[in-house]
Amino acid sequence: MARSRPTSKVIAVFGAGTGLGVSVARRFGREGFRVALVARRKDRLDALVEVLAGEGIEAVAFSADLSKPAEVPALVEAIRERFGRIDVVEYGPISGDQGFTPAAELDAATLEGLTPLLLFTPVEVVRAVLPEWTERGEGAFLLAQGYSAAQPMPHLSGLGPVMSATRNYLYSLNAELADTGTYVGALTIASLIARSEVSAVAQSAFESADGPQFPVVDPDDLAEHYWNMDTKRDRVEQFHPESLTPQATA
Repeated sequence: MARSRPTSKVIAVFGAGTGLGVSVARRFGREGFRVALVARRKDRLDALVEVLAGEGIEAVAFSADLSKPAEVPALVEAIRERFGRIDVVEYGPISGDQGFTPAAELDAATLEGLTPLLLFTPVEVVRAVLPEWTERGEGAFLLAQGYSAAQPMPHLSGLGPVMSATRNYLYSLNAELADTGTYVGALTIASLIARSEVSAVAQSAFESADGPQFPVVDPDDLAEHYWNMDTKRDRVEQFHPESLTPQATA
């Protein structure tokens, strides 16, 4: 199958949903990006495609289970076949299916269940897009993660240890690719995301653990962080709110 001739840049939004994902698509779409929306449920993706089309943004749905890293190469190739290129990847597929576990109750099976989606798949996505970016001398990998990746919190473990491994990988990757034109950055969110499916689940976990009371953020504001990170490329990690930058990185 012949690839379409690239006419504008492309962002692939992995884990696209009604919260941060569609806001990222909208923010980059306003700048002329075409959008690949990736998530499991095609019906929801199709609804988002319609919304974006109504705003003049070209978007295409790609249904995929991101907990299966072995399927990433074919998925990335399908996006390339449709759009001709990939310029930016935004990865943030956290949903209500993932939850917190107290550290004292954590076991290997829980970690094993979280690791493909939160660590293995982003690594495979980078491996799949990096040759293209290296050849072109430009690209960006942006990843959303929860605050517990950077700041451990009692009773709110499970996700944190796995995301912290991914955070470690991103820091190393950012440094290694600094002079190649490829940018790698993490958006670390210490807020509940409005319009997001995961917000209610997270709020319940915080309350039951007597944990922190995080504010609610408009996902459009987070998408603006992403846009600034991609255009300025002057930091590895952006915290929101910035006032909650953890002591370990202060």
